[in-house]
Amino acid sequence: MGTTTPPRTLAEALRARGDESLAGLLRARPDLLNPVPNDITQLATRAGTRASVVRALEHLDRFALQTAEALAVAPDPAPYDTLLSLLTGDGLDDGEQRDDVGAAITAALPGALATLREQALVWGEDDRLRLVRTARELLAPSPQHPSPTGLGPTVAEATAGMSPGRLQEILAAAGLPATHDPVSAVAALSALFTDRTRMAELLDTAPVEALSVLDRLVWGPPYGEVTPNPTPPVKWLRDRGLLLPVSTRTVVLPREAALHLRAGRAHRVPEPVPPVVAAVAERDPQAVDRAAAGQAFTALSTVEELLKLWDGGGPTILRAGGLSVRELKRAATALDVTEPVAAFWIELAYGAGLLASDGETDERYAPTPASDEWLDLSAEDRWTHLATAWLAATRTPGLVGGQDAKGRALSALGPELDRSAAPDVRRRVLALFAELPPGTAPEAETLLRRLRWERPLRGSAPTAEGSDLRSRLALWTLNEAELLGITGRGALAAHTRALLDEGEDTAAALLSPLLPEALDHVLLQADLTAVAPGPLERPLADMLSVLADVESKGGATVYRFTPGSVRRALDAGQAASDLHAFLAAHSRTPVPQPLSYLIDDVARRHGHLRIGAASAYVRCDDEAVLNEILADRRSTGLRLRRLAPTVLAAQADPGSLLEALRDMGYAPAAESAEGDVLITRAGARRTPPRTPPVPVPEGPPTPDDTLLGAAVRAIRSGDTAATVARKEPPEGATGSAPSGTLPRTTPAETLATVQAAAMTGSTVWIGYVNADGAASQRVIAPVRVEGGFVTAYDHTADEVRTYPLHRITGVAELAEEGER
Repeated sequence: MGTTTPPRTLAEALRARGDESLAGLLRARPDLLNPVPNDITQLATRAGTRASVVRALEHLDRFALQTAEALAVAPDPAPYDTLLSLLTGDGLDDGEQRDDVGAAITAALPGALATLREQALVWGEDDRLRLVRTARELLAPSPQHPSPTGLGPTVAEATAGMSPGRLQEILAAAGLPATHDPVSAVAALSALFTDRTRMAELLDTAPVEALSVLDRLVWGPPYGEVTPNPTPPVKWLRDRGLLLPVSTRTVVLPREAALHLRAGRAHRVPEPVPPVVAAVAERDPQAVDRAAAGQAFTALSTVEELLKLWDGGGPTILRAGGLSVRELKRAATALDVTEPVAAFWIELAYGAGLLASDGETDERYAPTPASDEWLDLSAEDRWTHLATAWLAATRTPGLVGGQDAKGRALSALGPELDRSAAPDVRRRVLALFAELPPGTAPEAETLLRRLRWERPLRGSAPTAEGSDLRSRLALWTLNEAELLGITGRGALAAHTRALLDEGEDTAAALLSPLLPEALDHVLLQADLTAVAPGPLERPLADMLSVLADVESKGGATVYRFTPGSVRRALDAGQAASDLHAFLAAHSRTPVPQPLSYLIDDVARRHGHLRIGAASAYVRCDDEAVLNEILADRRSTGLRLRRLAPTVLAAQADPGSLLEALRDMGYAPAAESAEGDVLITRAGARRTPPRTPPVPVPEGPPTPDDTLLGAAVRAIRSGDTAATVARKEPPEGATGSAPSGTLPRTTPAETLATVQAAAMTGSTVWIGYVNADGAASQRVIAPVRVEGGFVTAYDHTADEVRTYPLHRITGVAELAEEGER
């Protein structure tokens, strides 16, 4: 530390820090900034609150946490050498026969201690290290909250409330002289357990079975149950204080004895060095990039297909929110993927702002206007948009199909899928990928071990599925990254490295040459199919998706022409001549004669029947066709009746009537009230403009340098105002006030003192009550006094402010340097 006098409190330790150190604390623990503390004392108080300390402990790596845990079981305060000894042991054999990691611990301990100091969890010089009291309460052993060290209470804690006679019996059985009071008796027993030589001599006399009991308790938990008549080995240990009673049926191994049996180590396996992420395979980086680019193209095609699937209005929204299981299965079937993968694509499109609720009474999911803008982008820009949305999203598709805390099923697009840790885990997993050489695929298990080392408390709570949430998030990240083209063949792609380090433009530039170019042609075949040998240009793909049905997908997409698909194109406003011209213009092969016949045949019959709203009616110039419909048993459910020789009325709506007649083999067309044919165009349904879902933050956002600088200046100014020495008025004067209270002066004295300070440019201390009645103390340098107001530079707020004189309760001059 930079002070000659050691700090006595955390506030003094923080006050001695430089501005950069304070900014580092606020950056590491942004919750301390909400709101900005008034001064250093308030900052220290807030840094010691339970919620803030828990949040800080959750962000420690395993060794920093082990260091804090060792301090929690060390004397308070503890010298650096004592802490080091608790982590490395005293070098004597403890029976573990493990490799010596003392050198690694010695090298890593200064860094871990610096982290704890930076986050205000530890303060004090190296000869007097103190753990913040709240952190000690959280990490120290107790029956309700066992310590990760596996240690129990000290002898003093375990014997609290024990009768003096029982203490003397323990001293006698342990071969110690009697003492005159319980305090000295506890001290003598503690000294015995911490003396390696005398303790070894005592254990040499122990029965073998007693040593076996100690072996079971030494690494924790230190508590054991006993019967009213314990066995001789347990009785031997209890008589000598090696097991102390906690209740009538529970005993505990005291901390000092356990540390002797552990050779002085607080942890069984100290982990000063992070686990190495091992490589499972090394592949050609170019092959990795090509594989990732291929999967990126598949991802774009899948999202486009999903948007097209819900283009005319998607599935309805459940009352509780989200997508029903039936609709998820339907989407999975249409996309030709499993249900978990379908949930991922749906959530990805939703998180990217491409899908949303339409907000209607019969609420449904539908593409957003932003989806049309997204479709107009180049393929590489569409991919970077999806990848960026995935990195920042807190929604977790892997949870779909599971249950919440109340046992309710979690549905896709439902309200309970946000996990605030997801973005941090995704970025950390990809950062570990990036640390490996290009083309190297990491081993999943070693990657999970590394993540657990970096955030041990975050991964300490197992879920119902048997693993902690952070590990599950990491595994989902590996799967989703492969689906999205973030990785290829298990290794990080070059365009992903660029996305993480340099931004979207560089990533798009690297990805663009690897994506297949869009084609402007298909190959028509005589079996009424068309083969697209690659991705098609968007106008061609859109038109072909209306004119034909997709039969198979893969490296090449096969489309099949059917009467229904041709009718669909005619319903969209195309004429037979338009379809012939379209196919001739975009086919590298001649248009097969069967396909031309199919188009002409469907066009000849299309619109022969007209459907309108009565509830609905059927109109046809050919009475024989209407007679045929009336005679068909399949029309019974439509409840048709003849209104005129060429008109039938139905008690079904026009849409149902259209579908029923189409199923019967006819080609009806819908018409308006004026008798014009209604053209149905695909993609007509869009939601109102929607913003993508906002990620749920894990905690307060990390402040930027501007905010940190302003906060540090405000805290320093407030601390100056709170700790500045002021000149005491003469005894009995009006302005005298007890220390720590607002000064009290008459209005005349206040005005005179403030005017004098403005003339001399000096600084004064005032009491001020704002319009809400809140009182505060401020240090101001008056600049101007007029009209019942004083304009002054406020050192507390670090800005110029104007104060009404009638709200100033009093004023006092600051003490000179020699008077402080």
